[in-house]
Amino acid sequence: MDARNTNAQGPKHPVGKQGPRWFWWLVWLVLLAWNLWSFWPRGTPQVELPYSVFIDQLHAGNVTQVTLTADQISGTLAQAIAWPPATPPATPPATPAASSPPPVASTEFRTLYPATEADPGLLPLLRAQHVLVNVSEPPTPWLTLLLTDGLPLLLLVVLMVWMGRQAAGSQGGIFRFTRSKARRYASDEPPVTFADAAGADEAKSELQEVVDFLRHPTKYYQVGARIPRGLLLVGPPGPGKTLLARAVAGEARVPFFSLSASEFVEMFVGVGAGRVRDLFTQAKATAPAIVFIDELDAVGRRRGAGLGAVNDEREQTLNQLLVEMDGFDDRQEVIVLAATNRADVLDPALLRPGRFDRRVVVGLPDRPGREGILRIHTRRLQLARDVDLSTLAHTTTGLSGADLANLCNEAALSAARYDHKAVTMKDFEEALDKILLGGVRPLLLDARDRQVVAYHEAGHGLVAWLTPAADPVRKLTIIPHGQALGVTEQLPGEDRYNYDRAYLLARLDVMLAGRQAEEVALGEQTTGAENDLVQATRLARRMVTRWGMGSLGPVAFETDAEQPFLGYSLAQGRDYSEATAARIDEQVEQILAERQAAVCALLLKERERLDRLVARLLSQETIRQDELTQILGPRSEPAAGHPPVVVPDGAPGGTGPTAGAGPNE
Repeated sequence: MDARNTNAQGPKHPVGKQGPRWFWWLVWLVLLAWNLWSFWPRGTPQVELPYSVFIDQLHAGNVTQVTLTADQISGTLAQAIAWPPATPPATPPATPAASSPPPVASTEFRTLYPATEADPGLLPLLRAQHVLVNVSEPPTPWLTLLLTDGLPLLLLVVLMVWMGRQAAGSQGGIFRFTRSKARRYASDEPPVTFADAAGADEAKSELQEVVDFLRHPTKYYQVGARIPRGLLLVGPPGPGKTLLARAVAGEARVPFFSLSASEFVEMFVGVGAGRVRDLFTQAKATAPAIVFIDELDAVGRRRGAGLGAVNDEREQTLNQLLVEMDGFDDRQEVIVLAATNRADVLDPALLRPGRFDRRVVVGLPDRPGREGILRIHTRRLQLARDVDLSTLAHTTTGLSGADLANLCNEAALSAARYDHKAVTMKDFEEALDKILLGGVRPLLLDARDRQVVAYHEAGHGLVAWLTPAADPVRKLTIIPHGQALGVTEQLPGEDRYNYDRAYLLARLDVMLAGRQAEEVALGEQTTGAENDLVQATRLARRMVTRWGMGSLGPVAFETDAEQPFLGYSLAQGRDYSEATAARIDEQVEQILAERQAAVCALLLKERERLDRLVARLLSQETIRQDELTQILGPRSEPAAGHPPVVVPDGAPGGTGPTAGAGPNE
């Protein structure tokens, strides 16, 4: 490690436990008050006289003034007397007795008035002896005085001190309001490395150059190279963009600042820009460092594309981000990593070279990548011998890294739920069904509804089984899962990236087969096919308008159909006429009508297999792939089709498992 990391921690010395300073100041003040009270000057001492002696002194005319206070009488004598009187005994006692207090001579006295038995002759006697009589109220007890006078004053002082501290804190909070909320992961924490991120080999190879620059910047400077200032990680949700960013910092062993783009934006204009400045100030102070901004589209959306008023705070934050990234020194060892799954909405100025120079695509993992991810997330699990991670990787086509991590956790929870000592393959299958299909819903259906659901799912399954170009059927069930009353689960045999027309037509056949099976067998239509019709119409329209698979020729009519900005789409308008739009609608209707007729003919031809499949579904509710082979016979393999058509943004439904919609799904 270099010198910059040794200064971060500094020497560590054991520090003894010390008391608070205010305690020792309090002890010192108490001792000082005690000593001052000891030396404080006293008044004339008073003698404690019995009431009878006081009466005798009153008759003798030795009392000049008295003060009556409740049951106490104090006053002044004309001549001092000593009390108690000193009278030595005639003979010394055999044993020494307790020493009596020495007599005190004083003109001040105090005695107690017998309040229980009042002396009615006291006041006449005082008037007869011409004694000055004073009457005073009894003193208030100190505890009562403290509670009535001292406590409110103390509470007022505490309130004023608290308000003063709050005011001071508010002033400090105003200046701290623009401080960045980025979380810093220092190099002394357990690092995340590329070994912890599987399934993204292409992205890791590009990020490895960033790691090498942060470790050995000199060799790049010597040849005049400049490392990219920003790297944008683009991909669908869940493949591990944030994990890769942390792995870069872990491999390079540099400080890593992480925050979400939404943390920049506040209700006050200018706060976000201040936080951007503070973030880059901190990063430059600890360079070399990595700044990771997650969900960049929250603050980096295209400016001026909205309908109506603009978001001044977000745009000022974006402007400050553009300035900070463009104002880097060529030798400033601060690299900005950002992640988003909506790169199409980002401002063009943010994506130009000099800011985000590179765009690293982090896609869904392939089969070897899924197996590697499963091995990482099962390292802490107790796996049974029947668990085959290669088979799991084959059956989880289209799942992201986050989905696979959730799969492993759900399997472990299932094993603990059934008191298994280890996680079995059955636990993984149950967890996969829960992720793909949803949780089982305890819903009671009558015989009629169960029959409708059975024919619907049997139609999906039979057409998929008899259509070579369709994805293989993994399971049929009429048990309600999630929002569906029944599910047909299909899994692609291999990862697919290009889709030919035969495959897309097979998808349409499977989607329309559920509704058509209800019509063929029951002679009626239900609302359960709503989702099937929506997906089929969307797929047919994309075939015509985006992929040129209709009779209109190789023309793309909706090149920017996913534009998220209402104002931008209204300003651009539509690039084809109303007549062309009518022809597009006719083509969509024609494709769906042709596929519906083909599915209807197939179901009528295979009606006996359809009824056999429905009977098995009604009896055991769930049928898996091996049982389908017994009921329907072996499935024919797809023949060599036409060259695939490249679909850059993916075909509808993606490459992952597809579930045919059941009634009311």
